[in-house]
Amino acid sequence: MRKVLSCGVIFFLVMLFPIGLMAADNTAEADKLFRLGGLENYKQAIALLEKELAANPDSYEANWKCARAYREYGDEAKSKKIEGWKDICAEYGKKGMQYAQKAFELEPNRPDGHYYYGLNVGIYSDGVSIFTALSEGLKDKTQTSFEKAYAIDKMYKEAGPMLSLGRFWAVLPWPMRDRDKSLQYYREYQATEYFADNLEAHFYLGELLYQIGGKENKAEAKGLLEKAAQSEDPYFADQAQELLGKIK
Repeated sequence: MRKVLSCGVIFFLVMLFPIGLMAADNTAEADKLFRLGGLENYKQAIALLEKELAANPDSYEANWKCARAYREYGDEAKSKKIEGWKDICAEYGKKGMQYAQKAFELEPNRPDGHYYYGLNVGIYSDGVSIFTALSEGLKDKTQTSFEKAYAIDKMYKEAGPMLSLGRFWAVLPWPMRDRDKSLQYYREYQATEYFADNLEAHFYLGELLYQIGGKENKAEAKGLLEKAAQSEDPYFADQAQELLGKIK
């Protein structure tokens, strides 16, 4: 009887091993494609991760990494202003939100799902408009997600939760907007080692200081926007140039 049980266990492990190996291979290959960047690589990474999730829907790694890939695809489509980018952002942001939510439901004490949920709401909002996103009740969910990521590990993804909370409070329409809170998070991010090379962050802080107004703020904004205008990302370079034209 013991021999029969042992054989059964061995057979189960032999059958299970290839499945686990295939899942690991899918994730590893998706990671490689993601690191390469570009729309086509992101799309292939998504396909591999969704293949894994079809077999193992409760994989935390596959869920949050799929959310990350969906967000990056939408963000790059927007940055490059490819045809139909708003529709892409709406579609990919919504899908990314679903995977991110699954991730933070599986592991609520890890930052990945919370952080990428908020980022995907941002991409979704770029596609459908922030007013549509707000009408769908996404303000509180986004705030909670970023705040949880910040509380768990505010230095996660090169201090991403700090920068994201700064942006969150800056872009909300009045009367929800809070420029003081936004500036607080931006200044915290500015003090990190990541700010110097992040031209997107230069644009965000420069834009906020311009909006707050005042001679000193506008002078600082000018320097930040001049640097942001050198970005290889046409979306932020164009936005920075436009604001520079308004500063007197």
